[in-house]
Amino acid sequence: MTDMPLTVRRSIELLGLVLVIAILVIAHNIIMPVLMAFFISIMLLPVFRFLRKHKFPEPAAIIVPILLVAILLGLIVWFFSMQVGSLIQDFPQIKRNVGIHLNALSSWVSSISDFSTKEQVKFINDKSNDMLGMAGKAASGAAVTLSSIFVFVGLLPIYIYLMLFYKDILLRFIFMWFKPDHHHKVKDAIYETESIIKNYLVGLLIQVTYMTILLGGILMIVGIKHALLIGVIFAMLNLIPYVGALIGNLIGVLLTLTSSTELWPVITVLLVIAVVQFLDNNILMPRIVGSKVKINALFAILGVIIGGSIAGVSGMFLSMPVIAVLKVIFDRTETFKQWGVLLGDERPSKSPMTFASFRKKKPVPAKPGVEKTKEKD
Repeated sequence: MTDMPLTVRRSIELLGLVLVIAILVIAHNIIMPVLMAFFISIMLLPVFRFLRKHKFPEPAAIIVPILLVAILLGLIVWFFSMQVGSLIQDFPQIKRNVGIHLNALSSWVSSISDFSTKEQVKFINDKSNDMLGMAGKAASGAAVTLSSIFVFVGLLPIYIYLMLFYKDILLRFIFMWFKPDHHHKVKDAIYETESIIKNYLVGLLIQVTYMTILLGGILMIVGIKHALLIGVIFAMLNLIPYVGALIGNLIGVLLTLTSSTELWPVITVLLVIAVVQFLDNNILMPRIVGSKVKINALFAILGVIIGGSIAGVSGMFLSMPVIAVLKVIFDRTETFKQWGVLLGDERPSKSPMTFASFRKKKPVPAKPGVEKTKEKD
């Protein structure tokens, strides 16, 4: 490919990019579980190697870490269900609080407009019927989504087991794509990819843990009801960059409004979320993940948006590790090195437009017609 003209090479690169995106859009239901299993299997490699080092049989060394992941997910689901259960128990009080908020809102609307209480009730009933119709359609769609989630989760342990069991075959396949002279670069890229994925995924687990403890603990100390539920919901949604934090704030405010008739708990929740998020974005998370994944903010946002449009929430979650892996590969190949520069956050010390070769003034040849005009003048 290096012997081709530059325009042909760039055209092939862009065509390949379009082809990859088209394949992801068409086959994302097949590709996303495989990608997720690939990342989880890399995160489980240290446990697998530890067990193999202590003479565990290979099947047992694979099954044990998968069971640990299943137990961890089960504990998370159990904790979340316990918090939702306590919310359901408070439903009568929530109903009364919602009624109080609606009456206060109705009085405020009547004081600033000509809408009577009867007109407001009619408007609320009409919109409620519309929302029920929309909820019915959403529920039918959610049933399909739920079934796809069960298929997704059911395939994950199978994929993880097979990837760990056949990892040497997969590695041999990768090495056979390259000449023996380049195998040392391939080895370095594999080790760096493994390190980046492990640090990123472990960092996300740590982030969810300390966000839940910090946010839920502070809100519980202040006296906010359903503090732990607000903490765990915000911590889980915060895994989705940029959009998740906004939705988490909204859910936190709604849960607080339904559990209290006063305004100060809402202000407290917003202030605590803002403080915890500031600590997370500027102090904690950069030390855990930011030093490992060197992706600039522009392509991080684009990756999240493109991943979400292709495969929903799973695409948003997987976008960052996929971009990080691509950057490792691009940085180690001469053909695609410019793509690694584009994805990275290493800004040049000065603009390329100010390089010495660009500052040399070269005489611009004048057109023959222009020279004759000057001579006549």
